[in-house]
Amino acid sequence: MPRDVEPRLLRAFAAVADELHFTRAAAQLYVAQQALSRDIRRLERELGAELFVRTTRQVALTPEGERLLPHARRVLDAQDGLVEAFAGAPRPLLVDLNSPGMTTSRVLAEARRLAPGAELLARFESGLTGAAAEILAGRIDVSFGRVAGLDPGILARLEHRPVRYEPMAVILPRDHPLARRATIPLDALAGETVYAGAGNPGTLEWTDLATRLFAGRGIALAPPVPQAIGVEEFSRVMERYRNPVLAVVEFPEMPGCVLRPLSDPVPLSPLSMVWRRGLRHPALEALHDAVRTLSATERWLERPPGSWLPPADVGVGGQG
Repeated sequence: MPRDVEPRLLRAFAAVADELHFTRAAAQLYVAQQALSRDIRRLERELGAELFVRTTRQVALTPEGERLLPHARRVLDAQDGLVEAFAGAPRPLLVDLNSPGMTTSRVLAEARRLAPGAELLARFESGLTGAAAEILAGRIDVSFGRVAGLDPGILARLEHRPVRYEPMAVILPRDHPLARRATIPLDALAGETVYAGAGNPGTLEWTDLATRLFAGRGIALAPPVPQAIGVEEFSRVMERYRNPVLAVVEFPEMPGCVLRPLSDPVPLSPLSMVWRRGLRHPALEALHDAVRTLSATERWLERPPGSWLPPADVGVGGQG
């Protein structure tokens, strides 16, 4: 075994180990796939070990590859730390908040407070399914949402940590008969048609959550409507279609509408922070610190007695 191994070869190895796909790993590193394959073969020759099992259908780590991975990550982390110590300010971390004024905005504000020297820029995607694709394409860095609703193949390429079990609510036209109630028992929605993002390919995880919540309760899932972006467009679509809209209790106020928490039982929307596997950025640590602080002080991860959570989401935790 050589005394020195080039970090470039270890970075190529780590990228393939993260993606388990040579084409995606090459795209992540902005190199040609042939060059990436050549680097992997060179590393295997230098180490005298086969690191991947390649078939026409999949790529998998060998036991030697599994053994190398944590060592490679430590070397790369040390190299990145060295570069950052002698470089200028890092690029901004692009953080998707989904919508303004909710739990995610509080996390971002706390991260900025904890790390005033870090640059975190907000972005707004329509849901975690869409945001996950943007993360893997490198167009955003971090997002939030329900990870149990993601495609397993996509989730395997991401890291995540739980942030909050958000109590759910409905948005109603101000003159809706149920709007007079302070809270709305789920049984009171029987016979209603509730909108939950059906037809929006970026919010599949939210529509799946609603489908599980509505099952057996006599609540219909509203068909697709034009996607509304911004307060004015939301209000216009709400006025036209007049269906209750499934939301969470911190959803921002909308003109002409009221927000009412759901109860009996209180349904929960599990919110997690999500980022690309292997992402290294100093501002990411500020987000982790913000999540730890707020989750503890606000007791965000405590489930109220008798609350509802889909079986698919029980025990889904983070990896960070």
